[in-house]
Amino acid sequence: MVHWNLLSNTLYYRIIRNPSLLEETLKAEDLTEGLVVIDEIQRAPQLLYTVHQFIEDTDLVFLMTGSSVHKLKTGGVNLLGGRALEKKLHPLCYPEIKGRGDYTLERIFRTGLLPEMYLHPAEADEALEAYEGLYLEAEIQLENEVNDLPGFINFLEKAALSNGQQINFSAFASDVGVSRQAIKTWYKILLDTLMVKEIKPYGKTKKRKETSFSRFYFFDVGIARSLAHMTVPTETMTEYGNLFETYIAMELVAYIDYSGLHNTDLTYYRTSDGKREVDFIIGDEIAVEVKSAKSITDRHLANLREFKGEGIFSKYIVVSREESPRRLGDGILILHGRISLRDSGMAIS
Repeated sequence: MVHWNLLSNTLYYRIIRNPSLLEETLKAEDLTEGLVVIDEIQRAPQLLYTVHQFIEDTDLVFLMTGSSVHKLKTGGVNLLGGRALEKKLHPLCYPEIKGRGDYTLERIFRTGLLPEMYLHPAEADEALEAYEGLYLEAEIQLENEVNDLPGFINFLEKAALSNGQQINFSAFASDVGVSRQAIKTWYKILLDTLMVKEIKPYGKTKKRKETSFSRFYFFDVGIARSLAHMTVPTETMTEYGNLFETYIAMELVAYIDYSGLHNTDLTYYRTSDGKREVDFIIGDEIAVEVKSAKSITDRHLANLREFKGEGIFSKYIVVSREESPRRLGDGILILHGRISLRDSGMAIS
């Protein structure tokens, strides 16, 4: 097996000096089958031409990973159309940690669910603090993504503080003190470097005018908390509910990707006047409301029940901290945040 990690500057600069290095290496070792692993392929997308050649001429299998799609999208490179399968990897999700005795929401909020942090909680605080610097160095400075680095750092903290909220670019720009175009560009960088997930508004209701603003959730709850310089909140704090919602959002994103539901969108619903809201819509089938309460009462169900009156979806679910699942008389299913989505009534066709 050949393994190249392009985060190694030594290897990266060798490729810059000699674009044929991969071809020469594979031919020198006379490899015609086996596995070739290239980590962080976005740093040297020109290697994809060599990869394409060896896919056509040999039985080699190439496994390429990347944490940014920006350079691949904008560099005019060979993207191996039709010759590669794309798989998205997420932080740990509940089915992967199910059964561990150390599972608590407070632990997840503190460490996040990146394996290095979650599985080594004693070093998690230091690792999370270092993540911002590593991200800025490896993804932003190294790739010359922004001209105003101090402004971007300020933006990054404010974006984390606004995690999961509707983002009006003009209002956000005024708050940060930069142009609307800068905010729009910087959010695109966060999207392209896979730091955030955009949840767009659902636009197929019949009776009401929906909002037009997207929400942006950071890809990991621990990263979101750390970038916002937030302590681990107690359950009585507003931030607790926000982090719980972020955690469930990323569970839903992972569920959709890992289930192969490639044409299924994750959206949210909110009226333009802000009076009615449902946290997440899965495709055109499931409406999901997220509440961090330990006991769900009628007051938690008002939005979902009004939305249910339109009869658009087949399933209506509340994800909460109630210990036991239950189904109400009107069909609404109440689940705990510890959920294996496929086994809990979330599964869709």
